[in-house]
Amino acid sequence: MGALKWLIFLVFLNTYSQAAAQSGIKVSVFSATSKTVILRWTSYSGAVTYKISAAPLSSPSSPVSFVMFGPNTVMGSISSLSQDVEYIFTVQALDGTQTVLSFASTQTLTALDIMDPIKTVKPKDSRTFMVEFNPKTGATSYIIRAENTNGFFREDTVSSSPAEIGNLDPYTEYRLSIMAVNNAGRSQPSSPVAAKTVLPPPQISTSSPSNDSIIVTWPPVAHAVQYTVSIYKFDSNTKEKYNTTNTNLTFPGLDAGRLYAIQSSAWDPEGRDGEGSLYVNQTTRPPTPSSVSVSVVMSGTLAGLSVSWELNKEVHGAVEYHVTSDKNLNCNSTSNSCILSPVGCGEIHTIHTTASNKAGPSQPSSPVLFITFPCAPESLTLEESPKGNCTLTWNNVPYAERYEAFVKIGDGTEATCNSTSNNCTYQCQCGYTYLMSVLAYNQAGSSPEWKMLNYTTVPCCPDSVSVSAVSTDTLVITWNASQGAELYETRVADTFEVTLCNDTAPVCALSGLSCDSSYTVVVTPCNEISGCNQACKSHTRDTAPCTPTKLILNSKTSSIVGVSWTANNRAANYTVGADGEHARRTCTTSGDSCNITDLPCGSSFEISVTATSSAGQSLPSYSTSLETEPCCPVNLTAVQVTQAMSNVSWSHAEGAKSFITSLTSPRGKALCHTQDTHCLIGCITCSMNYTVTIEAFSMSGRMSSCTYQGFSSSPCCPSGIKLYMLGSNSLGVYWRSTASSLSTTAEMVGISSNYTCIASPGKNSCVVKNIQSGGVYHVEVAPLTPEGSKVLFCPIRLYSVTCSGSNISS
Repeated sequence: MGALKWLIFLVFLNTYSQAAAQSGIKVSVFSATSKTVILRWTSYSGAVTYKISAAPLSSPSSPVSFVMFGPNTVMGSISSLSQDVEYIFTVQALDGTQTVLSFASTQTLTALDIMDPIKTVKPKDSRTFMVEFNPKTGATSYIIRAENTNGFFREDTVSSSPAEIGNLDPYTEYRLSIMAVNNAGRSQPSSPVAAKTVLPPPQISTSSPSNDSIIVTWPPVAHAVQYTVSIYKFDSNTKEKYNTTNTNLTFPGLDAGRLYAIQSSAWDPEGRDGEGSLYVNQTTRPPTPSSVSVSVVMSGTLAGLSVSWELNKEVHGAVEYHVTSDKNLNCNSTSNSCILSPVGCGEIHTIHTTASNKAGPSQPSSPVLFITFPCAPESLTLEESPKGNCTLTWNNVPYAERYEAFVKIGDGTEATCNSTSNNCTYQCQCGYTYLMSVLAYNQAGSSPEWKMLNYTTVPCCPDSVSVSAVSTDTLVITWNASQGAELYETRVADTFEVTLCNDTAPVCALSGLSCDSSYTVVVTPCNEISGCNQACKSHTRDTAPCTPTKLILNSKTSSIVGVSWTANNRAANYTVGADGEHARRTCTTSGDSCNITDLPCGSSFEISVTATSSAGQSLPSYSTSLETEPCCPVNLTAVQVTQAMSNVSWSHAEGAKSFITSLTSPRGKALCHTQDTHCLIGCITCSMNYTVTIEAFSMSGRMSSCTYQGFSSSPCCPSGIKLYMLGSNSLGVYWRSTASSLSTTAEMVGISSNYTCIASPGKNSCVVKNIQSGGVYHVEVAPLTPEGSKVLFCPIRLYSVTCSGSNISS
């Protein structure tokens, strides 16, 4: 009996040791379909049977299927499931008595059922299908399988219908099926449908052999039985299509120089139109230039032929025009003209014009014959007959139809004489320069200019002489240029032995003169042929007044300053200017002093004096600096930050560099000195009215005193606060009386509840009802402002309210 007990004990100990040595069973999902899920699990020692059960995740206690497996099985399937349902699967390891030794669970979603066959497959182009199918409820995506008899196999994942399947071979038959995908995997493929891609697009090439036709060619497309070629003219609504079995097509009767878009497609034996080619742009050759005209143009002394023609505004793109002459001249242009250069006199040219674009050149225009201008007449001579008459003669020029003589006078006027002979007579005048030339003309234009004859008379005195003062010691003399003058001498009239200016320009500056003085000047014109004209009249002018000196400033008020100076002019008005950064002030007088008023605060000025007379204006005097008192801040704000401290801030004050801010009450004064626009002022008494004053100081120490509306400090906080328990769960709050005319509020803030009571003016207690004892409260007693807000600076005390008697601990 004792041995049996030891045997039972050893068996139990061995079983216990094995159970303790091995871990629990583990399970995972191997695969899932719409009806079946395959699981695998770890073996468990001592298990005789493995039981797999499945229950919807929404009803985990209601299995819908189970299956049993032997002890040597670690993978098995469970069927009779529904599609797209989340299941929880439990694997139990059972011993011979069907006792559960260990179990484990996992969950997964079943796949979707097989889908309906694809509805439609349409070719998008020769390498792409557009596939349309019925969506599957619960599907997160879809897989479209494409395969053919040549061993092609591919699966594309798409998200919705219709879907695009690309990168296929042209004119190839495929079988397509579809599978629905969810988190569990994919469904079985649907029944396949057959579809065939269309023919690829022809690779067309285009050219324009003339300005009214386009030729289109392309290599043959395999399996093609016919081709369709479309042509579209830009900026029009016309589009034409042509069918052909050839691999080329000519479009006749087109507009010259217009842009056309051309496309082609191939038809297969099944009668399907293949993928269209990309549009190819082709321009017809430009039209032949029309209305060609020729004229002579000059570029300096170089002559050329300007050839122009009409532009066709409907021509597309860049057109280049090429012009040629039988004299080995040519030019190119992208506009409606170009120049053949150089050309000489008496030449005959035969000219053609051709237009070209990317398509090629047009037919040349009809030839234009053009004769150039005649050569210039030579051997010009001048014969002066009786006084005031001159006769100009020259040699005859071959091929000239007429002559025109030009006489240019120095004052800018011009006389002409037309003649078919070789001479011309005109009137001469003294005091002028005459330039004479002759031109010969034919239908092409005038001859080049030849040497000119130059005849100069004695120069005339200049007119419009102007003498002006530009400074206290300088006079500027200007005049109109006189006819025949090449040089001007300008002198002071009473010192003829000294020439002050000797220049060809009609202007002279006499400098180094005395201010506020009179001077007489004369301008004498000269030329190399006739010398100088000494009969010109003189002109008198005063220099500008002298500059005021010795400025003295006398400040009369904060905005008025008196200015005086030393005046040393015969007759002048004086202007005093005060120039600041943001303002300018002036005063004017004929004496030696005046007052500048309305000077703004916080400003710096430079003060100077200028003298003015009929002769002009003097230089300004040396300036003297003036600084006005700084401005008072426009806005001021006083904010109490604690019971005994306030923050005073103010706006910018022009000219102020530092401030002394003070708060004054019957009990004393508190102040601060700062360069900022704010400061903190301490030692403030509660429930007190203060007067706010700011003293603003400038950089030089000038001071402005500024007083503002009074500031009242906050009401005083109550002191001596005590709490007493009253009957009916009430609590009395008491404080030392402040004799205030304001109401007082008592607030108790606890962890779970808050209480408030308000005492009317003059009272020093209030009652909190329905207090919850046994709690800790933060108690604050503070006066209320006339607006009803609580003073924020009163202290907060911590109290513990107990249930025994009326004891309250703090």
